[in-house]
Amino acid sequence: MTDWMNELGKSAHDAAMILSTLDTNRKNEALIAAADALVAKSADILAANEKDLQAARENNMPLPLQDRLMLTEERIVSIAGGMKEVADLPDPVGSVLEMKKRPNGLLIGKQRVPLGVCAVIYEARPNVTADVFALCFKSGNAVILKGGKEAANSNAAIVEIIQSVLDELSLPRTACQLLYDNSREASRELMRCSKWVDVLIPRGGAGLIASCVENATVPVIETGTGNCHVFVDESADLDMAINIILNGKTQRVGVCNAVESLLVHEKIADQLIVRLDEALSAHNVKIHAQNTLVDQFGKCDVVEATEADWGTEYLALELSVKTVRSVDEAIAHINEYNTGHSESIVTSDYANARKFLNGVDAAAVYVNASTRFTDGREFGLGAEIGISTQKLHARGPMGLEELTTTKYIIFGDGQIRP
Repeated sequence: MTDWMNELGKSAHDAAMILSTLDTNRKNEALIAAADALVAKSADILAANEKDLQAARENNMPLPLQDRLMLTEERIVSIAGGMKEVADLPDPVGSVLEMKKRPNGLLIGKQRVPLGVCAVIYEARPNVTADVFALCFKSGNAVILKGGKEAANSNAAIVEIIQSVLDELSLPRTACQLLYDNSREASRELMRCSKWVDVLIPRGGAGLIASCVENATVPVIETGTGNCHVFVDESADLDMAINIILNGKTQRVGVCNAVESLLVHEKIADQLIVRLDEALSAHNVKIHAQNTLVDQFGKCDVVEATEADWGTEYLALELSVKTVRSVDEAIAHINEYNTGHSESIVTSDYANARKFLNGVDAAAVYVNASTRFTDGREFGLGAEIGISTQKLHARGPMGLEELTTTKYIIFGDGQIRP
């Protein structure tokens, strides 16, 4: 480990020791002050963000990614609102989950405690900087942030404001640190800082997550990639289905909970596709259709789907479309090609809804609702640090509780083991 990474990690560890015993009111005071400071200094943030956007335009960054990168007054107010929502949430740290008495008189319980030092590597989304700080700080964790170079100026402006608030409140500024070196070598150093970092959370595309899993010696929580499906069952309300598909595909295309693949029961495919073709063409959605469906899309730009399309996260105005013969076939297809993120069925058949809920292997499974709801704020968690697509120790949107672990607390009155 290099000297600079050792220093960064140790300072985060020292801050985490202070945060782990910090009073809830003190934490909330800091979060509210930081939120207010972001809004008050929004002009500084927007000026820094414009530098990032200018570079993005010059480098021909795809428009959906530019949308992720862009900050506005409204978005900064929303980010600050998310921080205040976190302040309003119950503090999980210190809560006792259970307490039982053993025959020898020992009282043995479990208590929630912070993870310690969280490292978060993410791409061109500066809102993540504030969201992650808020969640880590409220749950008693220090955080080391490694944002993408595309958002370097925006991230630096946000962290500087947060650190100035921590200074004013006599709290450790190293509770929130930004890794200013945007090289891959710096990322690998952070991934291997197992002496000081307790958990690594990558937020980004499949390449970033794979790099973390392959290179990290720090425990990794995989998040993000979303090849999300909607299955329209034969009993579905077609108006409802079209609204859910449009919302999932076109509201915001560059996000992990957007719909990438559509499965349609073969009995209602003709009825649905003629209407869907009209609706999706209005949004310039390109269709990757199974060969028997290509001719049914007369208005959309359509190509014949390949095997690779069933597993593709487009993050663009593109959608793969396939027919199935039953809910069982839909479940099998989804479990083969999905990424464990969010899946939805549109149906009026309760038995099929239950079968889908029980059979689909994903972090979030919906009946008659858009996959776009898989989000920490929508789930009532305040901001989120990421959406875990693995099964240990967290799954789905990760809020405060998911940033804690437990320790056993034992009360005795002089017992010794015989």
